[in-house]
Amino acid sequence: MKEFSPHDGLLAIDTHVDIPWPNGPSPFEDGPRCVDLPKLKAGQIAAVCFAAYIPQGPRDAGGHEGAALRVRAMLDAIAAMAPKDGSGGVLTSTVDAIEAAFAEGKTGIIPAIENGYAMGEDLAALDEFAARGVRYMTLTHNGHNALADAAIPLASLGNATTEHGGLSELGRAAVTRMNELGILVDISHAAKSTMLQAAALSRTPILATHSCIRALCDHPRNLDDEQLEALGATGGLVQITIVSNFLRPKARASDLTVADIADHVDYAVKKIGIDHVGIGTDFDGGGGVKGFMNAAQAPNLTKELFKRGYDREALGKIWGGNFLRLLRVAER
Repeated sequence: MKEFSPHDGLLAIDTHVDIPWPNGPSPFEDGPRCVDLPKLKAGQIAAVCFAAYIPQGPRDAGGHEGAALRVRAMLDAIAAMAPKDGSGGVLTSTVDAIEAAFAEGKTGIIPAIENGYAMGEDLAALDEFAARGVRYMTLTHNGHNALADAAIPLASLGNATTEHGGLSELGRAAVTRMNELGILVDISHAAKSTMLQAAALSRTPILATHSCIRALCDHPRNLDDEQLEALGATGGLVQITIVSNFLRPKARASDLTVADIADHVDYAVKKIGIDHVGIGTDFDGGGGVKGFMNAAQAPNLTKELFKRGYDREALGKIWGGNFLRLLRVAER
């Protein structure tokens, strides 16, 4: 008889995974990637938000053109994980599609974009992203862009500590257009001023797809209590990530375990409630701790949370239910 696992049967969604670029191992084979289709099956991860990550570069015509070319190519690569012959995952850009894929035992592929630099200064690009099935866009990465201030300015790009005082006028217009198109506003990497302004402006609750708790690890990428409370008050989410530097100061992956991740989950749940917390690993972008170094090991985190008293309903919310709720709100 198979041993009971609290992870069995959950509709689990990892809300942030990077893809190797420009060349990388096949997503269809069990290889060196932290996340590939065989590992997702082994770890019972039903769906993944694969992010087209666009590093911040110069904010001139050449830089924006390069970012636009890269994001299109990366979105093509994400779509290619769901070939029409059914041999891979299934492109799932709606809640109904995610749930249908789960019922059929297929892996949902959810396109996302990391860094609003991808749109340059062109609001019309957001319409193209929506047509390609993109369900969230991270406003910034490291370094300010035309939309907003980032939590970590880049001196190499001439960034001052602040530039826009949060969202720029273009950034405010982008948030409004994202709401209209059903693209969720992701504030991971954004400055606190950007995050709070986005929370106040956005008609759809915002989320941090891969962030941790600043009270437990004082890193500028993490969210403080005021930010958490703003997320909770607007119905948003913090998706706890598993990057060692965000979990514990100056830690290495080998120093940490799933207990460290669960500590951040516990804090967020106690601060803003079970309906506002989830998981976004940042695998293949730096995420991983001992016992959870790839998607196949996801049940180890679930076991730790179960041991701490999270029942099946709570685990279902953390692992996917809360994110699906937000997607449904965005679809209206």
